[in-house]
Amino acid sequence: MSKKNIILVGAAGLIGKAIYNELVKDDINLVAVDINEDSLKDIVSPHGGKYVVANITSEDSVIELIANLKENYGVIDAVVNTAYPRNKNFGKDLFDVKLEDFNENHSLHLGGYFNLSQKFASLFMEQGLGSIVNFSSIYGVCAPKFDIYKETKMTNGPEYASIKSSLVFLTKFISQRIKGSGVRINAISPGGVLDGQPESFVNNYKKYCNSKGMLNPEDLVGAVRFLISDESKFVTGQNIVVDDGFSI
Repeated sequence: MSKKNIILVGAAGLIGKAIYNELVKDDINLVAVDINEDSLKDIVSPHGGKYVVANITSEDSVIELIANLKENYGVIDAVVNTAYPRNKNFGKDLFDVKLEDFNENHSLHLGGYFNLSQKFASLFMEQGLGSIVNFSSIYGVCAPKFDIYKETKMTNGPEYASIKSSLVFLTKFISQRIKGSGVRINAISPGGVLDGQPESFVNNYKKYCNSKGMLNPEDLVGAVRFLISDESKFVTGQNIVVDDGFSI
């Protein structure tokens, strides 16, 4: 049996890099995709891996990406999108967010996920198979718990929750629109991921969790492996929450 061709988008990011470093150990053909070529080279070089530079916020770029993949790898079995496109003003407090930034970040992030999901759904329908895995967030499922940000300079911006909740529903919408095609699309909603946050934030966050609290990026690999495997062949339109119970 030939190896599966798995595409990992956003491979140069915090979560993407961790997923790449784990999936590259599996018996698959793993292709890393990101907008940052230098970072991609750093990630794949130790493994002799394959990569393609692409920008998910550009229709032409994603069309070129898919043409490249079809030519070089034939059938694509799954695409995992961990990309995090945003502008420099992303993540400000509610009353500091300008309308133009709110709109631009929706266009970049939600628009980028729509662009990639739409194009790969079309490709996978031609093939008659394929799994799309989008990355949302627990703040696409529940409202932020703002008390955990006390004693820090951190906050959670309104566009993040708006984008991530929309992404969950977009995933469900597409799953229904392509029903009967043999193509699956699901989302993963991680809890908070460790990335140098202040100790007070990490401690406040953990109070809402079952045991660990903030996650390591590697803690998300199991859900990805499941959704790109045949073990999940009857799972579609779902949002798998991996958050140590934070959102309960």
